Amino acid sequence: MPLSISRARPSPFLPAFRCARLGHLQKTPGCGVERDESRPEKYTLRSDAENSRPRQFTIDYKHELNPNQYEAVTTRNGPVLVLAGAGSGKTRTLVFRVARMIEEGVDPACLLLLTFTRRAAEEMIQRAEALMGGRCDKVTGGTFHSFANTVLRRYASLLGFANAFTILDRGDSEDAINLIRSSMGLNKKERRFPRKQTIAEIISLAANKMTSVAEVLDSQFPYLFPELDELSQIAEYYGQYKRERSLLDYDDLLTYLCELLRTHPDVAERLSHTYRYIMVDEYQDTNRLQAEIVRLLAHSHNNVMAVGDDAQSIYSFRGATVRNIFEFPDLFPDTKVIKLEENYRSTQPILDLSNEIIVQAKESYTKNLFTKKGSGFQPALIEADSVRHESRFVAQKILELREEGVPLTEMAVLFRASFHSFDLEIELIDRDLPFVKRGGFKFIETVHVKDVLAHLRVLANPQDTVSWHRALLLLEGVGPKSSDKILNHVLGGPEPLQRLAEYPGRGAVKNGVQKLAAVLQSVSDSSLSPREQVDLIMQYYLPILKRNYPDDREYSKRQKDLEQFLIITERYRSLNRLLSAIALEPPNSSVGNVLATDRDEEGVLTLSTIHSAKGREWHSVFIIWAVDGRFPTLRYKEDGEINEDELEEERRLMYVAATRAKENLFISYPINDIFDRATGMVLSKPSRFLEDIPHRILEPVFPIEEEDEDEDDWRQRRSRAW
Repeated sequence: MPLSISRARPSPFLPAFRCARLGHLQKTPGCGVERDESRPEKYTLRSDAENSRPRQFTIDYKHELNPNQYEAVTTRNGPVLVLAGAGSGKTRTLVFRVARMIEEGVDPACLLLLTFTRRAAEEMIQRAEALMGGRCDKVTGGTFHSFANTVLRRYASLLGFANAFTILDRGDSEDAINLIRSSMGLNKKERRFPRKQTIAEIISLAANKMTSVAEVLDSQFPYLFPELDELSQIAEYYGQYKRERSLLDYDDLLTYLCELLRTHPDVAERLSHTYRYIMVDEYQDTNRLQAEIVRLLAHSHNNVMAVGDDAQSIYSFRGATVRNIFEFPDLFPDTKVIKLEENYRSTQPILDLSNEIIVQAKESYTKNLFTKKGSGFQPALIEADSVRHESRFVAQKILELREEGVPLTEMAVLFRASFHSFDLEIELIDRDLPFVKRGGFKFIETVHVKDVLAHLRVLANPQDTVSWHRALLLLEGVGPKSSDKILNHVLGGPEPLQRLAEYPGRGAVKNGVQKLAAVLQSVSDSSLSPREQVDLIMQYYLPILKRNYPDDREYSKRQKDLEQFLIITERYRSLNRLLSAIALEPPNSSVGNVLATDRDEEGVLTLSTIHSAKGREWHSVFIIWAVDGRFPTLRYKEDGEINEDELEEERRLMYVAATRAKENLFISYPINDIFDRATGMVLSKPSRFLEDIPHRILEPVFPIEEEDEDEDDWRQRRSRAW
């Protein structure tokens, strides 16, 4: 018989998503609930038999997942560390976990998925929506930086700066630092003070490692320690410069979010109760700041699932630290550790080699990758007589694989540093093998796209002096001094665009300033869409571009980039959203570079640094220049002492490269051409990560040349091409 009760305070043990179903309960932002005490209400208790009925799921999770994946998917509460080996289906695991929690009744708005690329977050949520029929639209997913941007747009005023801040990309940050460097008189040649790029890197590392400039110099730039006082001063002035102009760089987004969570407990509590289940992808790539943000966000519940692989931590140069994944159980006591070791990408011989490479690591979570795919070809270690012979071997083998039916798009050549592929590029061109190279400039870092963006940024934030200088220096007759003069006039009072139009210059300078003022005033019309605004700026800018690049090919290539940028702007409704999105998740490739090589029906071969190849896979992979002293580089030695942390990261880099291959893996090294000036030695041994691996796992191959081009002719050809 139903029992009539007057509602008292909801049980603290009742999950929030169940509380939300009680009549007359009002949901607060997030997943918390408030009581309506206006009147008692009747509530019907279910019978024990009804409560004990097993839940029916639309997905057969046990059938779709292997046992370890299933354990990760069905573990909902408390801290969980999922150690996902290469190719072990970590994305699938995260997708099914989102679906499972929603099927269990968790409000999708309570789920926060933090990744390192917007594309990864979007892919996961789209796949979860496909499983759940569109019930995942309220899941919050994105990068750490985009999440920080969203939160700070709401709460920035609590930290003393405007919510309508502008985000500086790395190039803009370097330009601002250079202005400060010059104003301090540190740009004189005789001083040989560090360049703006180095200073920006030092300041960035200090932020991401949550440490001081002095500690960064001590650990990574000891030769710059005599400049400590000036570098610390630049860092201080740079912070003031940004705050006065409502500018934030990438690192500020994380720094200020962390500060907000620490100094405003009410905001931290609100966010923690809103996001009751947090998942972090690629946790091995987080820095100290990101790990602290996760801890603060989860402080009220500790429902954090960190997914990552210590063996793939390769981004210390960005401030990431492998210590985060090792110390996760210390940060979150009672952590449940789940290992994903079944690989769905590679053959067992490739996995055997990968396991051998990483098993020698000084510190690691023990994992042994295996697959049910069966046998395959044994990886090969190729000793080439010279760099030239190595290039010829790789090119010839690529042609053979293509004849066997492997498309170029399913082949990749990987290398430790970008210059390692220079000789191979010449060989590929000679053999008419099209390729695209990854690991260079990003699309958004090209000069012409940054020029257009500068005009948009001064509209969004008239105090953005870096962008003002960039726009003004495009005018004929305007140099750094006259740019300063114009800018002082423009920012010397209200209505900067009007003041720009009234600038009392003469001749070509005045004419250029008035044209700039006219286009900015027309673009500032609030009724225009971002696409229409960019279109107007392009009409103004293209003649300038033509003047700077009179060669038709160069101009056409850059024009195509701008046309692609114009297409990108169509998806944004406001200028601020466009600028934030471009700064946080810029497009990766210059369209001109891709189109220039895309002339083969079956696509192009990929050349890539290993850092840029992470997360990708190919049927056949070549790793070149695997010679000790270049891979690992000699940088792991300092004053004759071995830096174990750097050496171990180099080992992980080799592991990442090897695990990109699905069917074929070829590792090569030249033995005669590479002279190291520091040691006075010719580098001729294979990488120390491969030297002692048994031949049954890594087969040695020694190519024999049937015909040989004259060495002097070859060197002249290579010199001309470079």
